[in-house]
Amino acid sequence: MPFKRPFAASLIAAVALPLGGCVTASGDTYVDRAVPADAPTVAQTPVAAPTKAKNVILFIGDGMGISTITAARIYEGQKRGQPGEENLLSFENFGNVALVKTYNTNAQVPDSAGTATAMHSGQKTNIGLIGVGPETIRGQCATALANPLPLLGEEVKAKGKALGIVSTARITHATPASVYARSADRNWEADRAIRENQKGKGCTDIATQLIEAYFDLALGGRLAIFDADNGGGRSVDDANLPARWTARTGGTYVVDRPGLESAAMDRPVLGLFTPSHMTYTAEREEGSAEPTLTELTAQAIARLGQDPDGYYLMVEAGRIDHAHHWGRAGVALEETVELSRAVQYAIENTNPDDTLIMVTADHSHVFTIAGYPRRGNDILGIVVPPEGELANSEEPTLAEAKLPYTTLGYANGPGSVANLATRPAPEIGIMARPPTIRRRE
Repeated sequence: MPFKRPFAASLIAAVALPLGGCVTASGDTYVDRAVPADAPTVAQTPVAAPTKAKNVILFIGDGMGISTITAARIYEGQKRGQPGEENLLSFENFGNVALVKTYNTNAQVPDSAGTATAMHSGQKTNIGLIGVGPETIRGQCATALANPLPLLGEEVKAKGKALGIVSTARITHATPASVYARSADRNWEADRAIRENQKGKGCTDIATQLIEAYFDLALGGRLAIFDADNGGGRSVDDANLPARWTARTGGTYVVDRPGLESAAMDRPVLGLFTPSHMTYTAEREEGSAEPTLTELTAQAIARLGQDPDGYYLMVEAGRIDHAHHWGRAGVALEETVELSRAVQYAIENTNPDDTLIMVTADHSHVFTIAGYPRRGNDILGIVVPPEGELANSEEPTLAEAKLPYTTLGYANGPGSVANLATRPAPEIGIMARPPTIRRRE
């Protein structure tokens, strides 16, 4: 039956690798009402009972909407020498696919705080809030304390399972924070960030909430706000949150790949690898001691998988979003391909009979694919018309300003074209940056 109305712009794709033996969620038997009651019956093969997951891995591509998935699919294929369009990312082979509405309770276009809170509490909330209900007034501590939401991280530990949090963004950023924290403002990552008139009212900054939470593994960026000696992010000069955490838990604190690889397997691990967000995949220097998302995922699965009761692992590719915000399409696609590699690693190193793997996004971006490029055209390049057209040419297609244009574009932000008459010719390639637009007075 055709849809009677268009999808909202906030819809994103969610895919899941099904457990062995899974059936429909309802378990109901379908009855065809058009079949006569006296028709002969056919023996039915019994349907296997649903399998319950012991382990759950949730991959979140921050800002990874459908256009990003499409472009990344083509990009990955072209890196292998294919035309690209026929390629599939690892998670596009999953057996179940759905669409998700991502709006916040007070915002048509959502942010990561409200959407990640929905994922980890089961309830939607306002933009900018983490782990607290929509009755909370952003930036007002008392209203946050009065409206706490359940946190999946707390539930996982209460059930005796292992808990892992991985992100290429700051580990205190909105998406990873939604696993373990409650905050009246997503920006309260350090105590220094809490407004003066809200201090002393019972609210704790997100970094402190992390080191006071119970987890088995937390890996990401943001060393600066955990240790006063690494950027002065704390209001107390001698603050050292990692030291407090290790003293409380007996866990291992690491700052690079070698440290992570050598950390004891039977103790919790806290890894903070960069002062802020982790380095873009496209900008990593050869020989870097900073682990990749796939390496972080591998460490998480190996460590959490030792728990006989199972585990919950959230893995965020947080920098897809950041690259899109700056109009850097190639960088965003490289981050998406790295996410695909991490998902593939999880598929190959877990048992589908007891592990549920899901891949989704928290929101999309104003990221477009347009311009009638030919099949196999460089997805990061200038539009060249399809072969066989009446005006067939190997020369780039020109816009009204008699300049070429790229297949990928942005509707707003640094990558948008604000004035076609004055824009320069675009850069191309993975490291291309959006042009500086000279706006008319």
